[in-house]
Amino acid sequence: MPLRNRLDTGTYTYYSMLRVLGVLLLLLSISGCEKKVQSIDDFRTMPLTLPGGQQIRVEVMIKEMDMMRGMMFRDSLAADRGMLFIYSGPALHQNYMYQVRVPLDVIWLDIDRRVVEIAADVPPCPSTSAKECPKFGGNQQSAYMLELPAGSVRKFGIRVGDRMKF
Repeated sequence: MPLRNRLDTGTYTYYSMLRVLGVLLLLLSISGCEKKVQSIDDFRTMPLTLPGGQQIRVEVMIKEMDMMRGMMFRDSLAADRGMLFIYSGPALHQNYMYQVRVPLDVIWLDIDRRVVEIAADVPPCPSTSAKECPKFGGNQQSAYMLELPAGSVRKFGIRVGDRMKF
């Protein structure tokens, strides 16, 4: 093959690669226009719809160790966030605030996700002894427990009998 044809082929290959690279860059820039996850925490949450239609994101606690830790040692809980405990079955599930640093509203739900009990504005118990912390709830059979920032029950008008969607 003469030198000129080899150069033309090389030039053609070079420009073909540039075109492919340009298309790839365009696709990458377009994909950047999609809604992005706000933070790494969004990967560990799911949406929950409150009875009034407001949607929040909740961390889901299923493992026993995660349930025991819950909100311990945390300094805050955003207004649009919560923590949902999913129990292995309906029972009388009590809650206490040992080493929890922020006040919470605690809501117990039955298997149909209906509110069966509410403890509003539960104070934190940063005590060094779990025995010193009062217990809340556990008076009604529940399959789920939802923890929200204190004042949420009042703010969203949540009442016994209301239904959550998740």
